[in-house]
This record gives sequence, structure tokens and C-alpha cells, in this order.
Amino acid sequence: MTSNISKKIMIAGASGMVGNAIKKAYSKPENKFSKTNEILTPTRKELNLLNFEEVNNWFKKFNPDIVILAAAKVGGIFANKNNPADFILENLKIQTNLIEISNDFKVDKFLFLGSSCIYPKFANQPISEKELLSGHLEKTNEYYAIAKIAGIKLCEALAIQKGLNAICLMPTNLYGPGDNYHKLNSHVLPSFINKFSEAKEKDMKNVTCWGDGSPLREFLYVEDLAEACIFTLENLITNPRNFLKDANGDRLFSINVGSNKEISIKDLATLISKLVGFKGSIIWDQEMPNGTPRKKLDTSILDKLGWKAKTELEEGIKLTLKAYNEDLKKNNLRN
Repeated sequence: MTSNISKKIMIAGASGMVGNAIKKAYSKPENKFSKTNEILTPTRKELNLLNFEEVNNWFKKFNPDIVILAAAKVGGIFANKNNPADFILENLKIQTNLIEISNDFKVDKFLFLGSSCIYPKFANQPISEKELLSGHLEKTNEYYAIAKIAGIKLCEALAIQKGLNAICLMPTNLYGPGDNYHKLNSHVLPSFINKFSEAKEKDMKNVTCWGDGSPLREFLYVEDLAEACIFTLENLITNPRNFLKDANGDRLFSINVGSNKEISIKDLATLISKLVGFKGSIIWDQEMPNGTPRKKLDTSILDKLGWKAKTELEEGIKLTLKAYNEDLKKNNLRN
């Protein structure tokens, strides 16, 4: 059941890939809520999410009805491995500030975006929501994962004790326009786009990729996630008294979001090299880490509720490549 009453919706992190996609999704003409809601997208200059007092004062001034927490410090294996303190501290501060203050101001709905890295390295596959905290995390990103788990549990605790109307979405590996394409600090798919594009441009003979290429990964186009966020807010937590429940009748606080498709890292590299037009060889550096061997999400809960991703991987990569090449003309992405 949905409402046509105008709401003020705060998108924290609207300048990032995910937040910007959500902002665009709300502004689409076909979105029936685009004309009835006021979208608030404070920039980093306008609002430092790491500063509790600034966030509290911003809420006093704007008093949002709905808060979408899409802001986070993110990065690939290299960035996580070399900056663990930054990943846990900054994410904990951002989350705690937004979640606690949203509860204090009694927002109508709160949406927290997590990550599939919250699940154990050797979780049962496909990974259901109940796998959370059932085993050890992947070492290469455990600090980021622990921060995200803390965010989920804070939403859960405040919902139980204070009545915060919150839901957490756990997306699989994301990609799309506006991604970070740094060859070392980015995630695997945008890193490949940058590497193979540069290799083609410079007529290089080969490109070196980490690991042995065997891990399996699931990828979700960011615009699909944006639509899942709107679907969740308008359909799943509209009525706080009608909470979503699992098969055992227990209240659900987090839901997986994925594409239901997976691909090996080796096949992903081959696909991107083909789409870019790189003709050289791919060398696999097996002294570098593979990461989690497989990370396929069980999305049956969201599937049954009526939402499914619609963008196929090859189509999504082509759209991302187009955006990447447009960005390349404006900015220096060769880093």
C-alpha cells in the first residue's frame, strides 16, 4: 500500500554512485512519487556526516520524513587491506550519526544500505540472510564488514527498543555510472574497465589481474539497486505495524538484493576485455589474494515480494563503459 502524501526524503551520499542512482530514480517521470516528494541531497560541503552536531543541526532545520543512508567509505581489496582503520572508523561514525539522529527525530522510515561482505567467507551458498554472524569474515575486508554489521544491528536494536521503522538492504557487488575506477583502490569490475581500456589505448601486450580468476561473483547494476530501494520504501515498510517476517515468523531487519546471476572473475576479465576491444593477453598473479571463493546471494525473499533485477551483466557493462568514456573526456581517470 502506498501513499501520495508529500514526503521529504534525505539521500545521504547522493554524490556517490549509489546515492546518485537513487536520486535519478526518484526524478524519473514514470516514477509516480517524483512529483509528490521533496528530495534532499546535502553535499559533503553542506553536511559533514562524520560530525554528530552538524548532522543534528541539519535535521533540526530540514526535518526529513524518510532517510536513505547510501553514504559510506568503500573500496576494493587493496584499499581495505591498507586502510583498515579508515574503513571501520569513518563508516561507524557516519552510520551511528545518521541512525541515532533519525531515531531521535522519529523519521517515518529509515533505509540502511549494507553489503554482501557482511557474510562469512565460507557461508552456505547461496547466502541467505540468516547466515549473518554464522562464521569468520573474509580477512581482506573484515573492518568494513564489521562496520556494516554494526549498522544493521544498531537499526535492529533501535527498532526493538525505540520503534525505529528501519529496513536494511544487502546488495551484492555493485557497478555502474559514477563508479571508482582506480586500478588499485576500486572494486574488481570498474578496475578491469580502467585496466583494459588503458591497455587498449596504449596497445599493451598484456594485463595482469590478481589471483587465479576462479572466484565466483554476482554483480548488480546500480540503477537496479536504486529501483529496489524505492520498491522497499514504498511497499515493504509503509506500515510499521506490518513488519516483514521470515519463514519462521521472526521479524526481518535485512534483505538481500542481487541479480541471481554469477560469473567467475576470469570470465569477467575476458568479457570486459572483449567489450573494450583489448587484443592482448591476460596474466593472473596467483601470489595476490583471491578473496572469498564464492559470494552468491539468496534473493528469494525479495523475489517473492515482486522485485527482480532487470539489467543483464553485459548490457550493464556496456552502459558503464559508455559513462566511463564520457567521464574520461572530462576528468583524468588514468590513476
